Amino acid sequence: MAKPAQGAKYRGSIHDFPNFDPSQDAETLYNAMKGFGSDKEAILELITSRSNGQRQEICQNYKSLYGKDLIADLNELDMLDIREIFRTKYEKSLYSMIKNDTSGEYKKALLKLCGGDDDAAGQFFPEAAQVAYRMWELSAVARVELKGTVRPAGDFNPDADAKALRKAMKGLGTDEDTIIDIITHRSNAQRQQIRQTFKSHFGRDLMADLKSELSGDLARLILGLMMPPAHYDAKQLKKAMEGAGTDEKALIEILATRTNAEIRAINEAYKEDYHKSLEDALSSDTSGHFKRILISLATGNREEGGEDRARAQEDAQEIADTPSGDKTSLETRFMTILCTRSYQHLRRVFQEFVKMTNYDVEHTIKKEMSGDVRDVFVAIVQSVKNKPLFFADKLYKSMKGAGTDEKTLTRIMISRSEADLLNIRREFIEKYDKSLHQAIEGDTSGHFLKALLVLCGAED
Repeated sequence: MAKPAQGAKYRGSIHDFPNFDPSQDAETLYNAMKGFGSDKEAILELITSRSNGQRQEICQNYKSLYGKDLIADLNELDMLDIREIFRTKYEKSLYSMIKNDTSGEYKKALLKLCGGDDDAAGQFFPEAAQVAYRMWELSAVARVELKGTVRPAGDFNPDADAKALRKAMKGLGTDEDTIIDIITHRSNAQRQQIRQTFKSHFGRDLMADLKSELSGDLARLILGLMMPPAHYDAKQLKKAMEGAGTDEKALIEILATRTNAEIRAINEAYKEDYHKSLEDALSSDTSGHFKRILISLATGNREEGGEDRARAQEDAQEIADTPSGDKTSLETRFMTILCTRSYQHLRRVFQEFVKMTNYDVEHTIKKEMSGDVRDVFVAIVQSVKNKPLFFADKLYKSMKGAGTDEKTLTRIMISRSEADLLNIRREFIEKYDKSLHQAIEGDTSGHFLKALLVLCGAED
């Protein structure tokens, strides 16, 4: 189903939708609402593109097919979320669309369901502000334990592993199953011990042997797992800046989500491996505000203390007071705060910003900014809010549609396997109503699939 473009103008549903099939539409709505999550954009697109008469036919067919009241089912959804999506896409409130484009008892039921007019009195989403405030209040005290899916092997024997790997690669054929079984079931620290033992026993470089024996997606995955994390991230940053184009998404994903200690280790690894500082590389390959933001993140000097409520109020006021349309000033103020304050403090800043403006900070960034600057700020905000969810979204998008973005899929599965992949799995199934395990199974194949599933862990 086609989605309206960001900022599209809603023109009303005066005309009947062509090729209208109320039974099909009823089924589409039912499928969009069932399970753990709901496809709010699909629901919104369907409802706003049908005429008033057609919507009432859909209600009748929904009742006939499922024995349920469509309005009642819609009432179970997060209507604040749907209202925000509508407002962002069409620049007017869902309430006003319903009021102007429906009639009778159906209109009364929908207006009651909608709840409020987000255009009233110049306010945007007062109810949503209160919901967001409560969410940040809870996040300030919540302590979620982060868990990876790969843990150190309990019966680890680097001598036996080195010999088994040598045997798997010796001779004419390659035993990929043995390579996958050993490398995916060992922690990164254990893999480094295996590398050293392999060199001692056979006088050979394990990485070079693996590179010569494996190919394609499996080779990239196995070789990535064998690298120390900082050197792996450094290599991904280097690759993102190689050649004619720049992979801005990879730069953002890494630099916006790593801790200070991880960033500093990446800087050391980059200098060691490529004889050039990461800052110089970023300066050569990016420009403008985007370059300044990335370089700020690459210093690894984010504050690490707790929140300071008075300062958080000042920070929120600083970005809230930026004159509308002053894009440069807004970007500078956001950079100063988002790139330097601690995660805990930023959560309080976001909360105070909602209280002051009735806007969520992420919505403001998406509305006021564009391009790479918008993307990097959104990544920081989403990472502060819920880092596992940020990566779950990235994984979903890497496997969505006709093709697979193997680079992103591989990079995230490697980098998060010992950090928080178990948490990412939980966020994935909660949001997308399918497990990460199922998504990987449906989108990859062969030995690459087998290795990814081991990293993923059990089916949820």
